Amino acid sequence: MYTQICRTLARVCMWLGIIGLVAVICAVSWQVFGRYVLNNTPTWAESLALLLVIYVTMFGVAVGVRDAGHIGLESFLVLAPDWLRLKMEYLIHALVLVFGAVMAYSCASLAQSVWDYRLPTLWISEGWKYVPAAIAGVLIVMFSIEHIIALAQGREVEPAWD
Repeated sequence: MYTQICRTLARVCMWLGIIGLVAVICAVSWQVFGRYVLNNTPTWAESLALLLVIYVTMFGVAVGVRDAGHIGLESFLVLAPDWLRLKMEYLIHALVLVFGAVMAYSCASLAQSVWDYRLPTLWISEGWKYVPAAIAGVLIVMFSIEHIIALAQGREVEPAWD
């Protein structure tokens, strides 16, 4: 059940990432069109594109952790004896879990601390720049727990996209 929830969350993140990339392309295209065709550069387009890149990146990072696409110590794991390999895998996932928890907490604190400030070109709270990293941190924790459970059960986590 937990694996199904994590898999669904990863798929949602991937779809949001795809939609975000399309929105980035649209914003940048509108900015270029406004600048060179209309001679009137839309000031909001660049800010929106930068904000969307943060969202796409953070959701992609979380999915990368779930699908084990993050940078690991694979060469050390291959060389290690079996009794040490499992312990190292537990350690890697535990460290990624701690990183995700710290990231979630720190970014949520940052978002809260700047929530009253506004992005001048978008007229939204500056805290929205830190929300995706906080969400990604929570997802990283969840996906790391999924990997630890899978290790304890002697199986691997299947990728979100089969």
